[in-house]
Amino acid sequence: MMDDFDDIMLARTPTAARPLLGLTVLVVEDSRFASEAMRLLCLRSGARIRRADCLTSARKHLRVYRPSVVVVDLGLPDGSGTDLITELDKASPRIDVLLGISGDPAREGEAITAGADGFLPKPIETLGAFQQAILSHLPETAQPPTPRRVPNEAVIPDPFTFREDIAHVADVLRDRPDGKMLDYIAQFTSGIARSAHDAPLEAAALELAKDRANGRSVNIGVQRLNGMFKERLAGGGVV
Repeated sequence: MMDDFDDIMLARTPTAARPLLGLTVLVVEDSRFASEAMRLLCLRSGARIRRADCLTSARKHLRVYRPSVVVVDLGLPDGSGTDLITELDKASPRIDVLLGISGDPAREGEAITAGADGFLPKPIETLGAFQQAILSHLPETAQPPTPRRVPNEAVIPDPFTFREDIAHVADVLRDRPDGKMLDYIAQFTSGIARSAHDAPLEAAALELAKDRANGRSVNIGVQRLNGMFKERLAGGGVV
């Protein structure tokens, strides 16, 4: 059963300034920093946001609620976001808008093949790009009633959420993870680094991923990431 706030939101008509009024967006994203950016984008667009940080949480949510839009990160701690995209694409009734997101732009084809309507590369920062990615797949009856100016306004997530992401992945790395988890750490770190415009951290994460892919020792790469995590948690990072 929907609460009173849901009823109010669904009854509201989109406007030029708030073109996503009445929509609920489920964001399936493990990064707090990226989720905060999505929260700000939804808030300033008029949409309500719900968040799941893994596939298991998302599936539990979807058994209870039916959002208008689902935005799925392709790299999640308990599997690939493409699996959820495929499930939702085949479900009946289908979600109105299904989008894939990733810090790796090369994965766009993977998301579309899985059944996504569109793809957003991280960082997702401008209102215009976010709104258009959703509105372009909605029926005309769900569009704002009047012409609107596409906003170029950027959102700036709270830097504290970036440090929360760093603290989380640093904890995982301290547990001496196996190869599969190292792949996830490299992917997660490169994604949050790209979202935070932290080029050195992104380069270190990508180098670790390359070492893993080529069967090389990862000891130096792990040590480098550990050092960079400590530096950023101490306040010496980019964000």
